[in-house]
Order: sequence, then C-alpha cells, then structure tokens
Amino acid sequence: MESLLGILLRVGVLFAALVVLIGGIIYLIRHGHAPVDFRAFRGEPADLRSIHGVLRDVRAMHGRGIIQLGLLFLIATPVARVAFSIFGFAAERDRMYVLFTVIVFCVLLYSLLGSA
Repeated sequence: MESLLGILLRVGVLFAALVVLIGGIIYLIRHGHAPVDFRAFRGEPADLRSIHGVLRDVRAMHGRGIIQLGLLFLIATPVARVAFSIFGFAAERDRMYVLFTVIVFCVLLYSLLGSA
C-alpha cells in the first residue's frame, strides 16, 4: 500500500507540473511581450476564483486558466492520497486507522469546500 501511495503522489505532482507548464507556455506565447507594472497589485480575475470559471478558461485555452487547473490538481493530489488510504486501511481491516483517516478526509473537505 505504501508504494502505491508513493506512486500516486509522484504521478499527481508530475501531472500537475505538466499542466502548469503547458499553461505557462500558452500564457507566455500570448502575453509574454506585455509590459509588467509592479506599482499596483492585481489579484486573480474573478473567473479564476471558482472551479466553474477555471474550467471555462481551460476550454477556451487561456493560459492562466490552465495554470490554475494545474494548481487544483496539485491540491487534489494529497486529498486523493487520503481517500485512497481509507480504502487501503479498510482492506487491511484496520478500523482505528480508517476512523482517523475519515476524520482527516472530512477536515480536508471542509477546509476546501465548506469555508467557501
């Protein structure tokens, strides 16, 4: 089980990095020549603050949306590891670790979805 979890983390991080790289290349091709103004801070546009907006930007092949999707994959990787651990501990019939892992999973989901 430990080797599968390690593979899951490696593949998740590499996939997220590949998606961010592709988004970065697209962004630089389209906006790399634009002048940069560091005098005023501009946060993320409103369309990149929701999953629906990110997916809409990905369909439109906007570089920033693809980068944001890669970051969402990076965030989802450890969450997937915890979810996979629940099934692994259940297969081993280790009830105490299943309970602890379910609690951790619920806290992760609440922090990602419940606080919005």
